[in-house]
Amino acid sequence: MSEKTDKTEQQRLSVFKTYKLYVGGKFPRSESGRVYEVTDSKGKWLANAPLSSRKDARDAVVAARKAFGGWSGATAYNRGQILYRVAEMLEGRGDQFVREVADAEGLSKSKAAAVVDAAIDRWVWYAGWTDKIAQVVGGGNPVAGPFFNLSTPEPTGVVTVLAPQESSFLGLVSVIAPVIATGNTVVVIASEKSPLPALSLGEVLATSDLPGGVVNVLSGKTAEIATPLAAHQDVNAIDLAGADDVLAKELEIAAADNLKRVVRPQAVDYSRTPGIERLTAFLETKTVWHPTGSLGASGSSY
Repeated sequence: MSEKTDKTEQQRLSVFKTYKLYVGGKFPRSESGRVYEVTDSKGKWLANAPLSSRKDARDAVVAARKAFGGWSGATAYNRGQILYRVAEMLEGRGDQFVREVADAEGLSKSKAAAVVDAAIDRWVWYAGWTDKIAQVVGGGNPVAGPFFNLSTPEPTGVVTVLAPQESSFLGLVSVIAPVIATGNTVVVIASEKSPLPALSLGEVLATSDLPGGVVNVLSGKTAEIATPLAAHQDVNAIDLAGADDVLAKELEIAAADNLKRVVRPQAVDYSRTPGIERLTAFLETKTVWHPTGSLGASGSSY
């Protein structure tokens, strides 16, 4: 056999990755079967991503609502353990995310690695807050009378998040992690231009002990998916981080129909250490009054 023939037999076709949505702990294709081309910063084709439909958005809300009871009812300590597990899993797949972030954002390998490291650290940071945020925003209130008056934070419910368009991974983590750290469930719309890191994150979440439905990842045209979610009666809040001014205004109007809580888009440097604003953005405060009672014939109370 000639050397030329031997080289020909050794050639093979690459096995390209098929990206899918992450909804309810599973990986469905878009209900419509549509896809769109994703390219890098230089226009080179990278993959086809699912083009989500309104039906996909509705399915994601159903999954998020179904998961809410169990996730919000879990102990804060347990949620922290699971968020830390996400960081562990990301650490093991760091090379893949470095490559995807570099392609998505036009970064060098070293800069993309720094972004991925920061995203992993962000999961750890929010994991540490799960059992501490109640101490910061809750507590006992002084009242006139023999009563305990206690305020405690509770999750808002199902939250739709429009992921940042330019920060495809660190920004994504920075808007998802605080929402679920406080017991909410989320439907996230990935960056329209650079959705691949978000879709790969779904694969990590599926193997990180996070219950199915707590995070649901959709890809496609941001405006097309966000509009029905903003008007959805079973969505309790919406974060417009990835919306431009025109789209944000339209979504705010749609969200007003069922009095959704809205976080408006603003300029954010996601590389900086976050405060607790996104932790408290989707918390409600429950205040309970309770009589102190009496400790015997003396009439003293506690």
